[in-house]
Amino acid sequence: MTAGGGNQLISVHPDELKFIFELEKQTFCDLKVVNNTEHHVAFKVKTTSPKKYFVRPNTGVVQPWDSCVIRVTLQAQHEYPPDMQCKDKFLLQSTTVPPHTDVDELPAETFNKDNSGKIIEECKLRVVYAAPSAQENSEDEALKSSSKNPDTNPALQRLKDERDAAIRSTQQLQQELEMLKRRRFRKNDPGFSLTFAFVVGLIGIMVGFLLNLTMSSPSTE
Repeated sequence: MTAGGGNQLISVHPDELKFIFELEKQTFCDLKVVNNTEHHVAFKVKTTSPKKYFVRPNTGVVQPWDSCVIRVTLQAQHEYPPDMQCKDKFLLQSTTVPPHTDVDELPAETFNKDNSGKIIEECKLRVVYAAPSAQENSEDEALKSSSKNPDTNPALQRLKDERDAAIRSTQQLQQELEMLKRRRFRKNDPGFSLTFAFVVGLIGIMVGFLLNLTMSSPSTE
């Protein structure tokens, strides 16, 4: 039987396994298994490529009218399949079991078709690969561009803003100091003048430090 309403015991959603395929990256697809009966239903997942996929849980028991989620993980692949087509198949078998049956207590012959009188339903699922969406690609490109271009790097931009603010403050203080000198305030209040000069010098040191830090920042390319 195929996925959908044809199954009497369970239904599976979606009716195919769709993976966003990217080289060297794991990706996953979730399947929802719904028990459509008043019985306890055991299921088992099989695939034609067991080394390629990681299925959890691959065996389980679903309570009456309940459901569970199966996560199928596609392991990182090192090359693209021809035309992005996948021939892998999944098979989900299901059968009724006695109430309160624990998954660890399922007999080995639970899903054996040769077991006389045992009804085994089968749901076949195909695998579909899809490329990342255009939006995801644009977001990745923006992130890469940000890391390569120092002008768009948030940390470097913040550092430059702080440097520019310090430079403006220093220039303003220097102008005020010159104005005070012209008014001959230094003779009347030498302590104030010395303090002002000290502040200007301190800010100058900070500006120099920020400039050195910016120039010595390692390249992100």
